[in-house]
Amino acid sequence: MITAPVLVAGEELDAPGDVVVNPARTDETVGRYALGGPTHVDAAVRAAHAAFPAWAALTAAERAARLVRAADELDARTEERAVLLTRETGKVLGESRVDAAGAAGLLRSFASLAAQVDTEEHIATGIGPAIVHHVPMGPVGVIAPWNTPVLLAFMAIGPALIAGNTAVVKPPEDAPLALSQALATVARSLPPGVLNSVPGRGEEAGAALAAHPLVRKVLFTGSIATGRAVMRAAAGNLKALGMELGGNDAALVLESADITEELAREFIAGVFSASGQICYNVKRIYVHRSRHRAFVDAFTELASQIVVGDGLAPRTHMGPLATRAGFERVRDLREAAAKAGAQVTAVGVQGDPDSWDRGWFQLPTVVTGIDPGAELVTTEQFGPIIPILAFDDEDEAVRLANDTEYGLAGSVWSSDIDHATALARRLACGSAFVNVHRVGASPMDVPFGGMKQSGIGRNHGLPSVRACQEPQAVIRVDPPGALPGIQHWSGLTLTS
Repeated sequence: MITAPVLVAGEELDAPGDVVVNPARTDETVGRYALGGPTHVDAAVRAAHAAFPAWAALTAAERAARLVRAADELDARTEERAVLLTRETGKVLGESRVDAAGAAGLLRSFASLAAQVDTEEHIATGIGPAIVHHVPMGPVGVIAPWNTPVLLAFMAIGPALIAGNTAVVKPPEDAPLALSQALATVARSLPPGVLNSVPGRGEEAGAALAAHPLVRKVLFTGSIATGRAVMRAAAGNLKALGMELGGNDAALVLESADITEELAREFIAGVFSASGQICYNVKRIYVHRSRHRAFVDAFTELASQIVVGDGLAPRTHMGPLATRAGFERVRDLREAAAKAGAQVTAVGVQGDPDSWDRGWFQLPTVVTGIDPGAELVTTEQFGPIIPILAFDDEDEAVRLANDTEYGLAGSVWSSDIDHATALARRLACGSAFVNVHRVGASPMDVPFGGMKQSGIGRNHGLPSVRACQEPQAVIRVDPPGALPGIQHWSGLTLTS
């Protein structure tokens, strides 16, 4: 039986457990995960706290060497973890391979920044020399999401560890297995206590981790609602937060866009990757009225060819929804849109009709004629259903795109690149793409994160490492008597 245990300082701790089911065959158990609770979290955080001084004392280059060694160990079982990811999340194997390989790739990426991590700035101030350097914070809590559990967990673990922090990770209860395997592999390559894992439910293990007084920072990826709960729990000791939250990403297709097969295919990838369960997938499309019919026809024609089925089947383009709650939410949104008078068109091909009802499968669904204020348009649906609306002028399109408390990403599509770029600058989101909007479009050299309620802070590169450190100024004044403002103390003298 595949398991996801509580792992503290290299040792597995006893805990009750629950099962993980295959979203493509919900009567099939994939494995079991530990139901860690506050006592397990406390043990893990204390282990991380004990390991912190020695790990922080290493140079960044020394830490990097250990992370690269861990990445080498991860490489040996990437395909095995990818298959396991598909079995526990439902997504197609190609997507799982990217997710599984992300652990080693990100460790190497952040290790490559070692020389920059240890740099310090020397400043000749008006009162004497000063040094500004960056110091690690202490134990960092990482709460990982279920949609891309391995890659997104290591997007937080990598900068935390190279910065000199230790970490306690809470794998997601809906997809804990592959991530737990990766964490165990990395933990074996590091000193005991540097990396620890406590699977469990969010309201128990997650809440305890966010609230623990020895945790100096929490890095969370997930929904806005859960982000608020994490923030409340973290407020007790005013710990730092980094959050990548939900998105309701808008794509604007301008009058100057050429509706080609290539454009339509890019939209298919941007909407339906991981069955629509990606934070910065396209969630709503606004098309200039003169292009609306051509766009809907091209998009629907390609979507009709999507094969939905078991993610391990070679011909599958799109797997099931990962959770029952997600399945029911998409179903309810679809039914509400139809009831309100929108045109709701389910397309695509059932990969295996005989086993369709065994999984949380949904066909790709195109919705037109929908009110801009409908719930499907205003919230993050996180599934394979997409509203396509018409607009008449670009100011209206920008207003509609920005009329939300989400602000993760957006995109503008046009054959006039300069004009599209200028319009993209007007979108109130952390990443504004031009003629692309899908996984892989945000490189590690640029910051990634959300405005408004879509996040706090940014991922990627050296800025994410610095966000896991504190800047410290070391200031020398010689002689201190030269400082202004102490003249009224000058009459104080020693008698002997």
